[in-house]
Amino acid sequence: MSISRRELIQLGGLGGLGIIGAGLVTVPISTVSAKSASQLRAGDMPKPYAAAFARPPVLHPSSVSTGVDGAKVNHYRISMRQAVAQILPRQTTGILGYNGIFPGPTIELEQGTRAVVHMRNHMPKNHPTFGHLLATSTHLHGSASLPQFDGYASDVTLPGFYKDYYYPNTQAARSLWYHDHGVHFTAQNVYSGLAALYIMHDATERELLPQGAFDVPLIISDAMFAANGSLAYDDRDHSGLWGDVILVNGRPWPVMKVQPRVYRFRVLNASISRSYRPTLSTGDPMYVVATDGGLMPRSQAVKYWRHGMAERYEVLIDFSKYKPGQRIQLRNLSNANNRDYDNTNKIMAFDVVAPPSETEMKLDPKWNFIPSTLADSHVMGLTKDDAEEKRYFRVQRDDGVEPWTINGVTWEDVIASNFKLASADPKLGSVEIWEIENKSGGWFHPVHIHLIDFQILSRNGKPPAAWERGPKDVVYIGENEKVKVIMKFGPHMGRYMVHCHNLPHEDHSMMFQFRVGLGEMDEDVNDPILAAPCQFDTETGDD
Repeated sequence: MSISRRELIQLGGLGGLGIIGAGLVTVPISTVSAKSASQLRAGDMPKPYAAAFARPPVLHPSSVSTGVDGAKVNHYRISMRQAVAQILPRQTTGILGYNGIFPGPTIELEQGTRAVVHMRNHMPKNHPTFGHLLATSTHLHGSASLPQFDGYASDVTLPGFYKDYYYPNTQAARSLWYHDHGVHFTAQNVYSGLAALYIMHDATERELLPQGAFDVPLIISDAMFAANGSLAYDDRDHSGLWGDVILVNGRPWPVMKVQPRVYRFRVLNASISRSYRPTLSTGDPMYVVATDGGLMPRSQAVKYWRHGMAERYEVLIDFSKYKPGQRIQLRNLSNANNRDYDNTNKIMAFDVVAPPSETEMKLDPKWNFIPSTLADSHVMGLTKDDAEEKRYFRVQRDDGVEPWTINGVTWEDVIASNFKLASADPKLGSVEIWEIENKSGGWFHPVHIHLIDFQILSRNGKPPAAWERGPKDVVYIGENEKVKVIMKFGPHMGRYMVHCHNLPHEDHSMMFQFRVGLGEMDEDVNDPILAAPCQFDTETGDD
């Protein structure tokens, strides 16, 4: 059974799938101090380095088929549902999770293996704490998906419905992630747990970088808690939420045991508003080898890096210089306009242990080194002379009041135009330079451009930072910064979003769309709302 956009509006009372009331019911919390944000009693507050590190489980395909062109297709089944997680030492916390866990299960596959994800909304009609309608839209962040499978914010799936998402996986190896993108409530839904990794490998990356046990996902987020252990929510009048508990893979300040060798860490900032500046307690360098869109041309040695929301950085750490029994902390230097508390300067710790055997270490040198040359990519070879068009965008909030906008445009403006309004109309295959400016000294904005990878050309007229000299899909626009990026538009035609990944900013309502290769009135066979609507779920049981 398919469902039309009109029927969705009638079922959900969404007022045009966009102008949902902003009447969020928040958990009351005390005035934020420099010490804490949570209302937990002292004995219930988690302590740094008391929890063991854990990896999210890998989701195995429910079946495998062959496409008409002979390509392998993995089929996955996921149910979004309400569940309980053991985040705190003595209390449980209600979450929303993919397959009922936070973070959700990792999807891991090879370049060229397609995926079909059967995404079922088995959540209650309304959020159990915040009260809003749990209409979701799943975005595979970093994928060049067709518009109808890209997680368009107003293409929502209501409780009791499902949608099949098709992912081509033809891009170079990279760390992607899937998360909710439901219109106007992305922040609360992601904060409640709807986030997970999606890892794509290829032959080049497998040859150069650590694999298996030495290829480690770090999904970093922050949270604040009510006295009963539930997630509290205070986004400070939609400016941002900064929790006092730092989570890695859903555990507070965990400790990971590592051997004295090179490890690869896939670091995702899944916080809805907090940025980080990770550094080692020893002061030793780390080596950035990949960014959002995959391998950099060359590895970059850094003492720290600035990590905005939704960015992914793949980093090598060489633990061979440390002795068994030594503890190394991954600390957080933070950035301007975060709100920091007693322990938000800590992320996690590594305890060095002896290898299984010295003989095994000597016989297994593979990946146990820091490569200098990595891989070229088309986007990193673009120059300003390739650009056919230049555009300017300003991220702003006029006079300090809502809404948050980009060039004065909001998502409500897009909805009011019946989803026709586009702030850019690049041709398919064209190369453009976009200049994005933040004239405010009071806010930073990680800006995500869907569909494409881009290269950062400059920041305030200077070269980009060492850690961002690779293919990107999110760019940190810091206070009083002007950043130029260059990109090629494709491989698909259609409408895609651009937005701030401070998710309360996105929801209120810092998002616009661009249109690739189509005129405003052209027929759109890949309409992001109408081409592949959700369907009524007649199956019983969860996945």
